[in-house]
Amino acid sequence: MSRVHDEQTLGLAGIFQAAALVEQIATRGMVAQNSLETAIYSIMQLNPACSEDIFGGKEDLPYNLHLGLQNIKDLVDKPRAEHNKDVIRYALSMVHLERKLSANPEMMATIGQRLDQVSEQARYFNSSDEGSELTPATYCHPNVIANIANLYQDTISSFSFRIQVTGDPRHLQNSENAAKIRALLLAGIRSAMLWRQKGGKRWHLLFFKSRLRPSLRNIMG
Repeated sequence: MSRVHDEQTLGLAGIFQAAALVEQIATRGMVAQNSLETAIYSIMQLNPACSEDIFGGKEDLPYNLHLGLQNIKDLVDKPRAEHNKDVIRYALSMVHLERKLSANPEMMATIGQRLDQVSEQARYFNSSDEGSELTPATYCHPNVIANIANLYQDTISSFSFRIQVTGDPRHLQNSENAAKIRALLLAGIRSAMLWRQKGGKRWHLLFFKSRLRPSLRNIMG
C-alpha cells in the first residue's frame, strides 16, 4: 500500500502548497517563484505518465513541493494550536470544491477544453531553448495566469460555495495577485482530484496522520 500512500501524500502536498501560497499572497503579497511555478504547472498536466510528473518529476519533488510537504509535516508533528488556520481552511475548501466539480461532467469538459486553449496561449510566451517544450516558468506568464484565473471565475466560481480569502486589502485588491490566487485555487482543486483518485478521504486527515510519516520520508528524502 506504500505506493498508494505516497501518491495520496503527493496530492495532499499539492493541495497544501496551493493553500499556503494563497495565504502568503493574501497576507504578504509575494511567494517563492519555484513553489508558484510548480503549482501552476500542475494544472496543465492533464495526462501525466505518473503522479510525480504532475509536479515536475520524482527527482525534483523535495524542491518543487517543499512548501506543501513541510505544511503536511507540520500538520502531523506540531500541536493543533500552531497550525495556520487559514491554510487548513483553504485546503479543506479545495477538497470540497473538487467533489462538486467531479460531480459535474459538463464543467469538467469545459475546463479541459479551456486548459487546452491556455496551453496554446502559453506557447506564444515560451522563451525556452527547448523548442516547443513548455517550462513551468512559461505557465507563470502574467497573461497565462490571468487566463487561468478567468477560467476559474467562469466555472468553479459559479458554485454556491466559494472560498473566502482573507488578508491585507492592499494585496488582495492588486489585480495580478487576485489572478494568482484564483489560479492557485484551481491548482489546489487539481491536486485534490489526484488525492481523491488515489483513495484520499477527508476524514483521513484526522485519523491517518501516522501513515503520512513514511510517505513524507520517502518523498522528502
